[in-house]
Order: sequence, then structure tokens, then C-alpha cells
Amino acid sequence: MSKKPKKFGKKSKTFSEKILKILSQNANKPFNYKQIAAILELSDTKSRNEIIKDLKILAAQKVIIESEPGKYLVKAISQDYYDGTIDMTSRKTAYFICEEFEEDVFIPTSNLNHALDKDKVKVYVYNRRKGKRPEGEVIEVLERAKTEFVGVIDIQKNFAFVTTANAKMYTDIFIPKDKIADAEQGDVVIAKIEDWPKKADSPFGSIIKVLGKPGEHDTEIHAILAEYGLPYDFPIEVEMYAQKIDTSIQDSEIKNRRDMRDTLTFTIDPKDAKDFDDALSFKKLENGNYEIGIHIADVSYYLKEGTILDDEAYQRATSVYLVDRVVPMLPEVLSNFACSLRPNEEKYTFSAIFEINAKAQIINQWFGRTVIYSDQRFAYEEAQYIIETKDDTIPAAISLTGKAYKVNAPVVEATLKLDQLAKILRYKRLAEGAISFDKVEVKFNLDENAEPVGVYFKIAKDANHLIEEFMLLANRKVAEFIGKQKKTFVYRIHDEPNEDKLINLQGIISKFGYSINFKSKADISKSLNNLLTDVVGKKEQNLVDTLAIRSMSKAKYSTDNIGHYGLAFDYYSHFTSPIRRYPDVMVHRLLQHYLDGGKSADAELYEEKCEHSSNMEALATNAERDSIKYMQVKYMQDHKDQEFLGVISGVTEWGIYVEIIENKCEGMCRIREIRDDYYTFDEKQYALVGEISKNLLQLGDEVIVKVKNADLVKKQLDFHFIRKNE
Repeated sequence: MSKKPKKFGKKSKTFSEKILKILSQNANKPFNYKQIAAILELSDTKSRNEIIKDLKILAAQKVIIESEPGKYLVKAISQDYYDGTIDMTSRKTAYFICEEFEEDVFIPTSNLNHALDKDKVKVYVYNRRKGKRPEGEVIEVLERAKTEFVGVIDIQKNFAFVTTANAKMYTDIFIPKDKIADAEQGDVVIAKIEDWPKKADSPFGSIIKVLGKPGEHDTEIHAILAEYGLPYDFPIEVEMYAQKIDTSIQDSEIKNRRDMRDTLTFTIDPKDAKDFDDALSFKKLENGNYEIGIHIADVSYYLKEGTILDDEAYQRATSVYLVDRVVPMLPEVLSNFACSLRPNEEKYTFSAIFEINAKAQIINQWFGRTVIYSDQRFAYEEAQYIIETKDDTIPAAISLTGKAYKVNAPVVEATLKLDQLAKILRYKRLAEGAISFDKVEVKFNLDENAEPVGVYFKIAKDANHLIEEFMLLANRKVAEFIGKQKKTFVYRIHDEPNEDKLINLQGIISKFGYSINFKSKADISKSLNNLLTDVVGKKEQNLVDTLAIRSMSKAKYSTDNIGHYGLAFDYYSHFTSPIRRYPDVMVHRLLQHYLDGGKSADAELYEEKCEHSSNMEALATNAERDSIKYMQVKYMQDHKDQEFLGVISGVTEWGIYVEIIENKCEGMCRIREIRDDYYTFDEKQYALVGEISKNLLQLGDEVIVKVKNADLVKKQLDFHFIRKNE
């Protein structure tokens, strides 16, 4: 770690920074040299004289003021003090994120002053000379990002410590004996930080929940949810409220809606889906055009603002899709029954209905509340079979029921025509600059005990694209309809990628023979699409797909519409999944409000809700990613004697990351354990270089590895390096 530069004097001879820190942390209280010496625990004459000298120097430099004879105050908060957020690294250092700085401010470990990852803090920034990275010191923690942490408890005779597996949590938590509750040695627990005395190395806390024993399936899944502050069940009062909702279809309500029950309607969803947000209706018109309805569960009809049910849904903001379970945004009575567009049932829906010609051009559009009757439920595999074969008989091998059955001719005709139109819409979208991220998803075959017995990959095919294109159409047209009225709305926005990230991506993909064209925005999009197409089926596909996605900005919700770069839409929103996303519920409410002639809603209020929804989405995504890592580690535990072919997916000074080709599990081969040579890290080549052999281990190289260690708690795999695959 580099030494911290001083703004005043030499560190070895002065106390300037320590004085400044004391005065800054007590901005309204004057101190004399004796008080400062006492805080610094200095009693010798020499040190006291140095303090007096430094106080006078700081006062002369007008950094502090002498408020009364011999007493000093820090000068009113100056331009060197900033509020922002801490971003911890895994090396116990941090960066300070603040809008005032283009470059993140480095915070050495010694200057964190009890700040933790994502805390809101006040920081004193120094070393702001041109060409030098600014550094800073945390003066005050303004707001804790979180106070509850998941970890393993180590119980001693008179106290305990909780150690977390989170690499960004650099300290354990001290637990007094009377606050251990019913935790036992080695349990996975949730500890709450209650205090952090100034001179204490660790924060003081208490055990608020025992999750179970490390390595047990439910313990680890609940730990993942708890790590991100996500619930895994509903409060009893919310469940009771939901159970009392009248979910019957009423004639009086049907009269307020467009009746679509006689129009051919069906759903296409994953085979294991339990909640069906969306359905498509299809009707051929006399003029040769097609009436296509995108029908979305009318959640807002049941989810009334101001109720405990709505409060709970808002706080959750999203359903969480873990490997072995779904943690829904809404109780099951709504998510799987009342709001789910199940076959052969009448349902209330909110719809976007389009008249479309054979060239997939929109002739007319209508938005509003409807009632539908779903005639058919398809799994993606069944719809894909019809698209590929034009056959009307679904074979038993892919049938939802396990038995072969015949599909009615109108449903087959509708599926095939919708597929044709979707392909035209997709072609147009990509031609206009949309980027096609069809990343391979890792899925697991689980036994009755949720143990992973196999790995497979989910790949988007025509049936997936069919649904995707019509959902995108509805989302885009709803956003455009309100956006052009200049009224407050909830948009899904996606900024242009950061050029530095694209340059970094270029540096990596060039090693595989690919490149990005930076001439224009259109050229960047086109070359990214070409890249994603060219890598399909190649050993480096998952690596390149992942790096390309990371080079993009993150999509989020906002009332400030800047368009959606990845989709190449000027207007875009989320309208199509209100069972699992709260922003879609907000969109439905706002759309109905404006259809009824309402005034523009409070932008500030909705922006706050957008920010909350974006934050909760990020937490859910992290939890989902952790559950996949956990299941991958669990799967690999049973394959320790097997050699695997992998691709080097990352290179660092401490080793190489290897992704196994057949199951996408990723682990680390540590540099000190690669025995065939002594390797050093070459940052320019993204490679480890053998000192004697000059052998290169670089991104994309194929290697043979075996599992060395599978740590379920840390969700980490360590590999033995066997050899390079020549």
C-alpha cells in the first residue's frame, strides 16, 4: 500500500492531519493543545510543543481558526469536504464515490474510520494536484447502508465474534455474552451492529436470528436472502389480508372493461412457471390485417394503494428467482391464482391492442382494461415445436402433460403468424441499433431434496423471441403514448456505454481476433452485435458475452426519460410483468390515471419510487447470482475426482480464473500452486508468464483442472491446475 501523502508538513515530524481530524470530527467545539494531546494520548513535552507548533501553522494557513486565545476550530466546511458513498474493495481499502469527482477518490484502510461498504459518508479530500489520484479520509459516517450482517459465530468463554463471508466486510462483529441469544458454536446467524466505539477495532452487536448450520441447504439459501436484506416469507397480517380479497370475476366489473373473452388467447411460458403475467390474443381482420393483443395481469385492480399488501409489495419491489425457489413479490393467492392468466379461466387484464399489417407496421393501437379467457397454455418447447415443424400434434416427450395431444388449427395458425411478425419486428429493431444479448443461462436439474443432479443451458429460440418482441412492443408503445404527452411516467432507461469500458473490452476481445468499430454510435452497436453473433458456439462465448454485458451501463427506472440504448428505443417502460415487478404496477396505475384524464403525477415522488425499485432489483439480481454460485459449488462437490476442460476467464496477480466448458462453473487456480514453472503476472498481456519456459497462461486458453476445494459458505471453487490443453 502506498504511503498517504500529507498536505501539511512531513508526517514524521508533525501532527497536522491528526489535529485536523479531531477538529473536523468536532466541528463546532473549540480545542486547546492540552485537549488535543489528551485525545492523542500524548503527555511528553516534546509532543505537546509539536502540537502547539502545528496548530499555529494550520491557523496561519487559514485551515483552522483561533476562535479564542489558545483554542481552535476547524474552518467552516470548505471545498475539501464532500458527501458521498463508500465502495469497498476486497483488500480493505475503498473508493469514495461522489458526483463532484470524475475519478473515484481512494481511501486507504487507515482512513476508513469505521466506514463500511455503501455507507454514506463525509470525506476530507486531499492530494488534488493535477495528474495525481485524489485521496481522502472519512471524517464522519452519515448513514449506514446496512446494520445487519450474515456470518458464522465463534463463541468464546465470555464473548463471541461473527465473521462474514463477504469480502467487502473487513471486520468481524463483537458480540457480548448476554447478546448471543440461542446461537450455538459455528451457527450461521444474522448479527446486528448496535455500536462502534471510537477506539474499538470491531463494532459491537447482537444476534437477532439463527439461520442454521453452515452447508445445510435451507441455511445457505436463507443466508443469501438475508445478506441482501430480502425476506423469504410474508408477515402473517399480509397473508391474511390477501386471503380476504374477493378474487371472483364480477359482471359489474366486466361492464367497465373491453370484453375479449371470445378472442383466441393463449400463453407461452417456461415449463415450470406458476405465475403467468402475459397472454397474446390473435384475430385476423377483414381488411387482411391482424388484431394482436398483449394482455397483462391486472394486478393493480387487486393491489390497492395505501394497504398493507401494497406497502409490502412496494418494499419488496420485485420477485426474487433463486435456483430452487421463487420469493414472490405478492402472496401466492394473487401471484399464482387470482392474477395468473391460467388456461380456461376468465381473468382481468390490462391490455395493449394493436392492428398490425403483414409488414409488422402498427396501423392502430388501444390501451385499457379488459377481461380475457385463455384458451391454451404453451410451454416454450411446445410453441417452438410448432414453429419448427408446422405440426399440430405435440409429442409426449415435450408435452406439459407428458402425453401427446393435438393443437387446434386456429392456435397453430396464430402461433405461426405471430412468429413471422415477431421476426420482422426483431429484424427492424436490430437494424435500428438494438444489441442482441442472448447470453446462455445456467440451469440445474434438482432432485426432490433440491440437490443438483445435472446442469443444462437455457438458450433463447424463436418461441422466446416471439414473446419477447410483443412484450417489447407493448412496453415501447405504452411509454411512447405517455411520453409524448409530457406527463410524469416510470421509464426503463439505459444510458450509452462508457467509452473507457468499451476500450477495455476491445483490449480483451482483440486477443481472440475480434474488434469494435468506434466510428459512430451505430457502428459500435453493429460491431457489438457482430461480436455476439461471431462468438456463438466458441469456447470464449460465455466469457465474451459476460464482458460485453459488463461494458454496458446498467438499466434502471427513472421519470427522466433518456431512452434505452441497448434496445435502441427512444421510449421504453416496463408494463408487462406486474406480478413480479412493482414498477409495472406503477405504470398500470399511471396509464389508467391518464386514460381517465388525470393531471401529471408528482415527478419527485415517483422518482423516489423508481430509485427504490432500481435498488431492490440490484439486490435481487445479486441474490440470484449468489444462488447460482452456491448451486455450482454444491454440484462440483461431488465431482472432485474428475478432470475438466476449462477456459481461462480471468487473470490476476494471484492466479487464473477458469470456467469449465461443460457446466460454466468458475473457480480459481492460485499462482503459487501452478507447479510446472514460476509464474508472474503480465498485466499488458492479461497473462501469467512462466519465468523459465516463457509459457503463457492467458484469457481464452484451454486448460485441464480438477476440483481442489468447494466452499459452500463462501460460494467459492478452488481448482488444481493440471495442464494447458494444447
